[in-house]
Order: sequence, then C-alpha cells, then structure tokens
Amino acid sequence: MMIALHKRIDNAPLIVFRIMLGFLLVWDCIDHIFDGTVRKLYIRPKITFNFIGMDWLQPLPGNGMYWYHVVMALCALCVAIGFLYRYALTAFAILFAGIYFMQKTVYNNHHYLLLLLCIIMLLLPANTFASIDSKINPKIKRYSMPQWCSYVLIAQMSIVYFFAAIAKLYPDWLNGTFPNLLVGSFHFRTLGGLLQHHYFHLFIAVGGFLFDLLVVPMLLIKRTRNLAALASVGFHTFNWFLLHIGIFPFLSLSYLVFFYPPDKVKSLLLRKKPFLSQIEEEPVDQQKNLRILKYFFIPYFVIQLVLPVRHYFIKGDVLWTEEGHRLSWRMMLRFKSGTTIFKIRDKKTGERFDFDHKLLFTERQNKRFAGKPDVIWQGAQRIKEYYAKQGRDVAVYVYNEVSINHHPKRLYANPNVDLTSVQWNYFGHNEWILLYDDYPE
Repeated sequence: MMIALHKRIDNAPLIVFRIMLGFLLVWDCIDHIFDGTVRKLYIRPKITFNFIGMDWLQPLPGNGMYWYHVVMALCALCVAIGFLYRYALTAFAILFAGIYFMQKTVYNNHHYLLLLLCIIMLLLPANTFASIDSKINPKIKRYSMPQWCSYVLIAQMSIVYFFAAIAKLYPDWLNGTFPNLLVGSFHFRTLGGLLQHHYFHLFIAVGGFLFDLLVVPMLLIKRTRNLAALASVGFHTFNWFLLHIGIFPFLSLSYLVFFYPPDKVKSLLLRKKPFLSQIEEEPVDQQKNLRILKYFFIPYFVIQLVLPVRHYFIKGDVLWTEEGHRLSWRMMLRFKSGTTIFKIRDKKTGERFDFDHKLLFTERQNKRFAGKPDVIWQGAQRIKEYYAKQGRDVAVYVYNEVSINHHPKRLYANPNVDLTSVQWNYFGHNEWILLYDDYPE
C-alpha cells in the first residue's frame, strides 16, 4: 500500500489543476465585486450574521471589502501562475476564511469546499512546474509527484459526492417535489414545457442521486470513465446554466484531470513537458511525505467522515432543525419559507411590541430566519444589543412559522422562550427548536 502511495507519477494533473483553480478563484472574486455580492453581503447590511463565536470578525468599513476582494483576486492570480505560491495561497485561504466565517446570510457548501481545497493544495507540490517559482528557483522544479497527491484530492471529492447522494434519500427529493421547486419555475422557449413536466422532475431526482453516488466510481474504472466524464459535463453545464451556482460546476469539471492517466493529461494540456521516462530526478524525502500523510491527512479525512454524520446523533430531523446541516454536503435539498416576528418585552416597563426588522436587518437577512436556528438566535442577540444601546433591557421572543417545500407551515421555535436568556448549543439540540419528526411523506 505504501509503495503505491509513494509511486512517482507525472505531476501534470496537479499542475493543471493548480492553474485552473487559481483562475477560477480570480473569476469568483472579480465576479462578486461586479455582480453586487460584495455590496449586498458586506457593505449594505447594518449587521452581519457571522459564525457563532466570531463576532469579532466584521466587514471592513467603507469600500474596504471591495479592496479585500481585489487582494484575494491578486493572491489567486499568483496561485495560478505559481508566483510565491504557498505565500499567496496561504494569504488567499486566510482572507477567504475571513469572508466565509464573517457572513453566512448566503451560506454555500461550495465555499466550504473551496476553503478545504486551499488547505489541501498548500501541502501539495503544485508549484514545481509551469510556475514562476520554478523558474526563479530551478532547484524546486519537478516533473513528478507521489501518487498520494492525486488520491487525497480524489478522496475529498468522493466524500462530497457520496454524502450529497445520501442526503437526497428523503421523500420530497425522490418523488420530485423539490426538483419541481428547483427547476419548475424556469421557462425557456427552447425547452418547451420540459422543465414543468413531472416526469422530468423525477428524472432529475433519480439522475441527481445516481450521479452523485456513481460518478466517482465510474471515473475510477477505465471502461466507464469517458461515459462518466461526459455525464459530468452535461450535469454541471445544466447546473451552471439553470441554477447560477458560480464556479462550482467548472471546479468539478477541472477535477477530471485526476481520473485520467497523467501521461494523457500531459500530452493534451502540457505538451512541452517531457515524459518522466526522458528525465532523471533527484530522490525526494519520503519521510516528509509520510509525516504529512500520517499527521495531517489521516486525521483530516477522519474529521471529514465524521462531520456529515453528526446530525444522526442530534435529536430531531436535520431537514427541519438544521442542526448538523452545515459542513455536511447537504446541498440544494429543500426550499424553506416562513413568517418571522420578533416580539419584544421591556423588562422594566412591561411594554410589549413587535420588532420592525427594517431597523436592523435587510430583506435578504430577514428571509434567512425561516428555519435557520442559529440565525434566529443571533437575531435575538442583535436586537437585545440594539435596545441596550438605548438603555433598555429587553426580552426577545420569536414567532416563527416555517414551510418546507411548500408544505403547510408549522411553528418552528417555542414562542415562550426568551432567546436572549439561552445559550447556543453547538453540539446538540437546542430545546427551544420545536421538532418535526412526523414530516409528511
């Protein structure tokens, strides 16, 4: 096993992936500046909803967040061209982690994946060829890499797809209810009424599940590899065109380089690169590689396997409670809507009134209160702070009705609990969240 892990193979897949990843990250940063994302998430809001415990992580004032994204784009460009690679990638990872933990109003599993890939790529020799670093310092130039470099990246994407498939095993996905909500509202003349047809929704349901479950195994098998690659192109192109989910479809397609023979990747994409059989390289430090595998990647993948199943050990259905939802690859599974009213009681005067959300929250933030317990809890804390600045001590209750996939609304939070008097439970069930174990099939 160890011999297979340390076998030297052409590093073309890793080099090509580094270049594609870098340019995709540049695109992502620039796109967020010009499509209004930076303004909507970091400049316009009066407050932010950061990950709980990271209240110190706040947007830069004025136009600071625009410059923040410009710096990230420059770091990503350095990654693509391999200039000061590890410094640039470290800086990008830190900055990206900052915006990831700073603002979860629009939480996306794809952003989590990008952060993980940055961490993984920091430990891989991705700047040893076709990079400015290797031109400045020829001593680091290499034409090969150990086999495990491909394996860890394949393992990461395998985890993403597998748990995404398992998460789809619930009634509203399998019977086409959520796929209908996902694509049924789109109308394209070239597609006629296809997107509104129930059989097409069932096709998406079954096809989406089977794709997530089988695409990696099929890519690993030579006989089915081209079919799986073609399916990947169709699947991710459809998602990009219809769902507008940023760079993730292209990131997933760039992963295909790790499933084809490295020599073939070299021949197609790095034609000037010599074959390994034509050169001799100095031996590498296998003990260093072994330490990286043993002390980082083994614990890392144990954590990656534990996080997506933690919701099984928390009371309630994660589809309803959302406890254990994040960091679990539960992607595009349900549509939640609801009505949220924060009810205030002045502890001194006894006065009761409804809070006007426009005093603190944007419309986008207000919509996130539908079934997002940590956001609800944080909203209550922000409201308490708002009135504390006015010298008033208040209790904050919430009347929150939520609908999943257009099913009848149900009460989500206990309206009799003052949310400012309870602590957030990071690892278990928060008792003020009402359960929905009899979710209709």
